[in-house]
Amino acid sequence: MRQPTLFLTVGLPCTGKTTAARRIETEQQALRLTKDEWVKALYGAENPPSAQDVIEGRLIQIALRTLQLGTNVVLDYGLWSRDERSALRQAAADQGAAVRMRYFELPFAEQRRRVDRRQAEAPDTTWPMSDEELTSWAARFEIPTPGELDGSEPIDAPPPGFATWNDWRTHRWPPSIA
Repeated sequence: MRQPTLFLTVGLPCTGKTTAARRIETEQQALRLTKDEWVKALYGAENPPSAQDVIEGRLIQIALRTLQLGTNVVLDYGLWSRDERSALRQAAADQGAAVRMRYFELPFAEQRRRVDRRQAEAPDTTWPMSDEELTSWAARFEIPTPGELDGSEPIDAPPPGFATWNDWRTHRWPPSIA
């Protein structure tokens, strides 16, 4: 049996992650798990912050089980922090899977243009995003290093207070809404 691969799309909104994830899904015969599609299906026009982490956590559970079964997976959401990416790299390694990470970035003006175009052409697939939100999100985003992207950099130790990445992962992505 071939080694399955976890593909991670990393980037801010409207930078090309879902377009690439759809291509990976086809080219690599991967199960594509796109968080926004799940949030839209479950909540429609709402985008409740309390549901985001739980949905991501459930999709990660599905992804890890799929990797166990020997099938490639593409997780299509931003993964803005290095800790998130490290936790998923470790989880994939624990399943015997490879990880391939793709980082997407655009100048602000192009990102804004794409946000506006998506809102105009496919409002049922997105939510309104203000310049202030886009700027705030960009300030919080941790750009992956070249070694993180190509896998040559070792996975960091879990943050203080967590013995393992699995402990951190289940804290970050809780199994249910509290």
